[in-house]
Amino acid sequence: MMRTITVKGVGNVSAKPDYISISMTVESAENDYDKAMDGAARRIENLKAAAVSVGYEKEALKTISFNVETRYENVKDCQGNYKREFAGYACIYRLKLAFNFDSKQLAKVISAIASSEANPELSIAFTVKNPAKVSEELLTSAAQNARAKAEILCKATGAELGQLISIDYNWGELNIISRTNYEMEDCLMPLSAMNKCCAPEIEPDDIDVSDSVDFVWEIK
Repeated sequence: MMRTITVKGVGNVSAKPDYISISMTVESAENDYDKAMDGAARRIENLKAAAVSVGYEKEALKTISFNVETRYENVKDCQGNYKREFAGYACIYRLKLAFNFDSKQLAKVISAIASSEANPELSIAFTVKNPAKVSEELLTSAAQNARAKAEILCKATGAELGQLISIDYNWGELNIISRTNYEMEDCLMPLSAMNKCCAPEIEPDDIDVSDSVDFVWEIK
């Protein structure tokens, strides 16, 4: 009967953020469907104009998702009973603008968005432009870690490490995002004022990512 050893290899990689991703959510709610759609469309055009004003093409603003919801609310009647009544439509766009890391440019983009009257909900993430490279480094680190553990265990028990039999890896999506939070109040000023003052300089925290892979070797 073949003897085996199963080892979990843990990979750790630290990456410097070089990319910024701004997520924006725009919602327009109206009793009339067409008005809800028109309101959302106007706000999207305002966001595109804001992007153009700081040097981007309209196409740089990518749509992540779009949906229309029917809204209802609970209304109390004269007998004190609640019933659901139609409250209108909500048109919701989720968009993204991503660009190379530049804290001054980030401040200008946020300022332009704030001046656009689109009033989106914003979320800013510091990430990497090439996540596939980080993933590759992570798996290499995990494989090296697993083999080192297997060799230590074999040496300690007088066994010999044989051929690799199997690899078990869960191909889930990695969260390659810095823990740094960017508070936007400091840069919500007109672009004219932004040109006369220093935008906040920031250095996002490095991105620490870890992952694991299970390896099975034959031992002799």
